[in-house]
Amino acid sequence: MFKKIIESYRVSFTGLSRETWLLSLVILINRCGYMAVPFMSMYITQNLHRSITDAGLIITLFGVGSVLGAMAGGYFTDKFGFRPVQIFSLIFSGVFFVLFGLVEDFAALCALVVILAFFVEAFKPANSTAIASYSTPANLTRSYALNRLAMNVGFGFGTSVGGILAAIDYHLLFWVDGMVYMSAGVLIAFLLSKGREIRKGALKIEEEMPGKSPWKDVFYVKFLAMVTIYMVCFVLLFRLAPVYWKEEMHIGESTIGILLGSNGLVIAIFEMVLIQKLGNRHPDAFYITAGTVFCGLAFTALILPFLFPIILAAAAVLLFTTGEMLAIPYISTFVINRATELNRGKYSAAYSVSQSAASIIGPTLGSFVAGRWGYDVLWFILVVLSFACAAGFSMLFRKKMSLG
Repeated sequence: MFKKIIESYRVSFTGLSRETWLLSLVILINRCGYMAVPFMSMYITQNLHRSITDAGLIITLFGVGSVLGAMAGGYFTDKFGFRPVQIFSLIFSGVFFVLFGLVEDFAALCALVVILAFFVEAFKPANSTAIASYSTPANLTRSYALNRLAMNVGFGFGTSVGGILAAIDYHLLFWVDGMVYMSAGVLIAFLLSKGREIRKGALKIEEEMPGKSPWKDVFYVKFLAMVTIYMVCFVLLFRLAPVYWKEEMHIGESTIGILLGSNGLVIAIFEMVLIQKLGNRHPDAFYITAGTVFCGLAFTALILPFLFPIILAAAAVLLFTTGEMLAIPYISTFVINRATELNRGKYSAAYSVSQSAASIIGPTLGSFVAGRWGYDVLWFILVVLSFACAAGFSMLFRKKMSLG
């Protein structure tokens, strides 16, 4: 089994450019330090002794900063190039991670988290542009796949180590995260020279003609509504479930880190092989719907009696990860296939807006429900919401097929 997985990866990543590998190495290092954000809600409730509602506000403000940072990152990447934006966003992210761990005034934290998220997210458009610039058109998909692999391996390691550090001292999360982010910025400055960006200028790209707006595509807007609902559930599992495991299930921080980290590791090991095995056995809509159903089953595991808390928590992560491997790749594929060469950027941007909206809506409403009526009510709502979302996807695609 593992020999087939290794061979699959070997074939998939042969022929990629040196710059692509170096950039993925930097991403791997960067994501290994991505440990403060997953534990941010626990830091607010456990270390600063604030309410779950306050933790939800911090996560929501992080979402606001993310939206602003993504927009600004795209603008500055087009204006100054991807290399300086990556370097400065990583270094400033590191600085503000360290500052965040030093400040205890809640109002100041609310302001800092917006600035922190701004720089964290400003990196992503520049990084995405860098991947495309260092790749040939034939290798573009595989270059992005390598980047996603690096992100998931790093995330799995980072959250696992983050749990251990949180058990020792929550402030270590922000110091380590800050140092790793700044180190990643320095690595890009030294490993990926400015001269490599000539590749971008060498490409003969025709000026893009105005295409149809995704917001005028009624079917796509309905699809994005379903995606936003799914993403709300996605965000809440990683933002509020760790607090629930700690406060209600009495699971330690180090174990919580391993639970969160297993999500990225499972995806890194099995997602590519799973997608290859599934192939074209079913329409993409089938896998999107199935992935959303698994999301509902994951939240169902959280409302079962606490006979074996760790097993229930692990089951929730495994079910959710299975759903993520089914839904996310096919959602991304649908977004690209729905668009044309003239408006793929617009359709991708609209998809990003739905994700950002979920990162703002989810923590706000989720923390409010958990704080007022308890976690069991929240999980029950998310179970119903997940299954309703799956039904919505199913009906939406069924109607599309009936209309041709």
